[in-house]
Amino acid sequence: MTDGAQHIHGTTRAQDGTALAYQLQGSGHPLVLLAGQANNHHWWDGIREDFHATHHTITVDYRGTGASGKPQDGYSTPQFAEDVITVLDQLGVERADVYGTSMGGRVAQWVAARHPERVRRLVLGCTSPGGPHAVERDASVRRALAQADPGAAREALLDLMYSPAWLATHPGPYSTLGDPDMPAHARRGHLRASNEHDAWDALPRIGAPTLLLHGDQDRLTPPDNIPLLAARIPHATTHVFPGARHAYFEECRSAAGALVSGFLTAERW
Repeated sequence: MTDGAQHIHGTTRAQDGTALAYQLQGSGHPLVLLAGQANNHHWWDGIREDFHATHHTITVDYRGTGASGKPQDGYSTPQFAEDVITVLDQLGVERADVYGTSMGGRVAQWVAARHPERVRRLVLGCTSPGGPHAVERDASVRRALAQADPGAAREALLDLMYSPAWLATHPGPYSTLGDPDMPAHARRGHLRASNEHDAWDALPRIGAPTLLLHGDQDRLTPPDNIPLLAARIPHATTHVFPGARHAYFEECRSAAGALVSGFLTAERW
């Protein structure tokens, strides 16, 4: 790594040979940003630069998305976590801060629990521990997202991601609604990976100071998951954004960015 600002797109390969695309921007301490289910690195468009005063940001196109390979199998949150470690190895990054939102928060749990020596500080946003202990979205949310009409399903997802007031003043385009070029088998793989996530037993192994963030109006991943995570992760603190839905990190960008940056740069937390 160099001290100057960087803007690098590269590719490495997972142990099973799958191509893994990554993107590096900025300068400073490494910060890995992990996107939500069925999304590529564009999830962080317009947000990642908020951290470049102190960090260089690393994003990864999950297998099945973006410029990464689209294998028929190998989709799980533990596998995504190992793919992240492969990218860090490729970049020569021994220790990084990690910020994961939605399914990215689930992936980040495995990165921090399986490889505690690689994570300095951890931020988990709008996520859950998964498995039988998690508080799941209600059936009406599942039905809305499963509508056969793509337009109706997209509108339902927008309503889950953002408040009506925010949507009224932000007409898009939106970078959090999924990678439109994903093949069907990869979409199914991502859905299965998120649904099968269960890090409950692994969470106490997370040694990094952890910040847990959530919107209090999140119906996609209910905020009742935040105290569950806080009780399992040894060094965790929490913050809830009033009025925010799933994409609190975008709707509450200024407040969320400042809170995350302060957490990552504080001498002690």
